[in-house]
Amino acid sequence: MKAEIIAVGTEILLGQIVNTNASFLARQLALLGIDAEQQQVVGDNGERLDAALTLAEGRADLVILIGGLGPTADDITKQVLAQHIGKPLVTNFQAIEKLLAFAQQRQTPLTANDRVQAALPFDAQPLANRVGLAVGAISETPKATYVLLPGPPREFTVMVEEQLTPYLLTHRGAQQVLKSKVLRFYGIGESLLTTDLADLIDAQSEPTIASYIKEHEVTLRLTAKAADEAAADALIAPIEQEILAREGQYFYGYGDDNSLAQELANALANAHVTITAAESLTAGAFQAALADIPGISTWFKGGFVTYSNHTKATLLGLDEAIIDRDGAVSEATAVAMAEAARDKVDADLAVSMTGVAGPGPDDGVDAGTVWIGLAKRGEKTQATLYHFPGARNDVRDRAVKAAMFAALRAIQPQ
Repeated sequence: MKAEIIAVGTEILLGQIVNTNASFLARQLALLGIDAEQQQVVGDNGERLDAALTLAEGRADLVILIGGLGPTADDITKQVLAQHIGKPLVTNFQAIEKLLAFAQQRQTPLTANDRVQAALPFDAQPLANRVGLAVGAISETPKATYVLLPGPPREFTVMVEEQLTPYLLTHRGAQQVLKSKVLRFYGIGESLLTTDLADLIDAQSEPTIASYIKEHEVTLRLTAKAADEAAADALIAPIEQEILAREGQYFYGYGDDNSLAQELANALANAHVTITAAESLTAGAFQAALADIPGISTWFKGGFVTYSNHTKATLLGLDEAIIDRDGAVSEATAVAMAEAARDKVDADLAVSMTGVAGPGPDDGVDAGTVWIGLAKRGEKTQATLYHFPGARNDVRDRAVKAAMFAALRAIQPQ
């Protein structure tokens, strides 16, 4: 089965919104072993959409349209499709009942435009919209199978996962499954990582190995095509094990949507470890990233933003003689900050960050110079010196990720 995706919406063409729906759908199709070789983006214009349908059905047997199912005048997708395949639009009674109930709840009349959301091409299979009002549809014709999906991501994602995917699983024919596994690394650049793995990359067949640069980290995507997921996993496993044997010191987790903050939160919960932080150059960015993770309040009670030497002394109780003697950006200050934060909050682990983000040197210390301290209950406090490249915000971002990686390593069993 070959698929083609058509995203409908002038706002996509104008760059007013990002076409995240097509990206999500392409990944879902790949996981099902369905090749999506072409994508189109069409504005809210009937003639151009009709031409896009003609082009798509000439090279794919599954044509998926995203967007244009709403009640406004520029929502024309289902009308154009119905005319294109020569089938009238008919009302889906479950969808119209949902619309009527919605209108009654809001005490507003149901307009003719509203009713269009409950229409679908004659004899099409409806795709229920659990979180919205516009009904989706699958229409099978001799030329191709057409799918109508809503544009709002919240509605679109649920419909793909709960409605379209089960249909495709039973109609895709004798397809192979495409399975991917994403490995995430911090502390090593893409060039060095791929150089270390050059022999595996050069010899790749099943699975394939692809590297991607993320924000100050690297991911590897291992992808295998096989008869089923178990067979694909069996192809991926030995290559994954070999990669981790070589590069395990930089590996921190799996998944496209994962992050160092999420992995650190998981490690804190698994080990029942509480954490705090004292931040200077990062001005609370470490704590903000950690606080974005749901449930983190059990393990992160709060911390300190001590941007100036004065607040290092007043908030943390640091002996200003340490700063006068060694400087604000020093091993001694990083150690003192971490220990003071740990003791004041009574946490199991404290992280400190002090340095110069730039753009230029400060008090004779070059931009990019950062000390990160780790004070763990019952262990000797350590501080590590880093020299981060990049502009001011790059240095700050790198410092946050380095601190998270250091804290993660301090918690995880070695």
